[in-house]
Amino acid sequence: MMDGIDDEHEVLNCGNQKDGRSETVDLTDNSLIVDISDALSEKDKVKFTVHTKTSLPEFQKTDFTVVRQHEEFVWLYDRFEENEDYSGYIIPPAPPRPDFDASREKLQKLGEGEGTITKEEYTKMKQELEAEYLATFKKTVAMHEVFLCRLAAHPVFRNDHNFRVFLEYEQDLAVRSKNKMEMIEGAMKSLYKSTDELLLSATVKDVNEFFEQQKNFLIEYHNHLRDATVKADRMTARHKDVADIYIKIAMALTQMATTEHSDLEKFLTKVAETFEKLKKTEARVASDEDLKLSDTLRYYMRDTFAAKRLLYKRLRCLANYEAANRNLEKARSKNKDILAAEKAQQEACDKFEQMSDKGKEELVDFKSRRVAAFRKNLIDLAELEIKHSKSQIQLLKSCITSLKADE
Repeated sequence: MMDGIDDEHEVLNCGNQKDGRSETVDLTDNSLIVDISDALSEKDKVKFTVHTKTSLPEFQKTDFTVVRQHEEFVWLYDRFEENEDYSGYIIPPAPPRPDFDASREKLQKLGEGEGTITKEEYTKMKQELEAEYLATFKKTVAMHEVFLCRLAAHPVFRNDHNFRVFLEYEQDLAVRSKNKMEMIEGAMKSLYKSTDELLLSATVKDVNEFFEQQKNFLIEYHNHLRDATVKADRMTARHKDVADIYIKIAMALTQMATTEHSDLEKFLTKVAETFEKLKKTEARVASDEDLKLSDTLRYYMRDTFAAKRLLYKRLRCLANYEAANRNLEKARSKNKDILAAEKAQQEACDKFEQMSDKGKEELVDFKSRRVAAFRKNLIDLAELEIKHSKSQIQLLKSCITSLKADE
């Protein structure tokens, strides 16, 4: 299945293309524009066509495209996450792994049950499942694009060597999926970091009021986002249930119309057609809520976790700085290795101060960025909800008018 980015399926301000660029990029800076111009969904993978347009001298060309798979996006994320030079920055969260198993399973079950339903019912159900698959596909593409947009828009990340390799190297990056042992090692590292973070929070006192307030805020904010995401998903699921009920009602009324052969036939047929149209509108409501609300909440829940990671790294840096101070005191008391201890203490001090300065800038930018994203997506959602409500009202009015005219 071939597909590009659809303006109606914008995600987090970065899936919507205008003149080939994403809205999160500073419109006054045309030096590096990155977007996913196309994508191909295969049985076990998705191939993304990454298009870059740039005037930066570090690149060999000004306009080029490469094909990348999900594992290569994860590889790029890991390069940033593991780079000590980026400890003071919020690393954009890696895009989620494409997951079309549920949609494929539904299509397979529909094919197996083709003989038990009418041809018309089969065609309608297949169209709905294909639309569901396509919506998931577009979301997947948009999430991968927003990751690249964040990197391209960042004044430091855009100059990273690995990022340039990802964008420019025309061959496969030869990145493979992690095996079971590597996944276990990753889980152990994550557990260690979580444990270390808890210990640091209990033993290291951060005297900087700004970062202490940010820590308390992000912890509470992340919990609220998580709860809101669960509730938004439930709301979206209920709208999908309503849409499914509408199509079932339409099918039942259509069957009644074909068996009645009376004055009710025309009446039932028109009502069935109305329910089919209502189903499409209700499905769009669910899709828009999923894209504008659920995905926004889910993305910033992950982005907030990335901001918390920055605070953890800074706290670890502070602990190292305090340890260097203690080592210097010991060296002076013993009058041994004083120069080496002073050098280590100065390096720890410089690193901590640099991380604090950069971290503050990142957290301030994170606030303005998320407020702008939420404001835009919530306004868009409200406008779409009003549009769909008016459409539903008009459908019902038209149906009533038509039925009255037939009396």
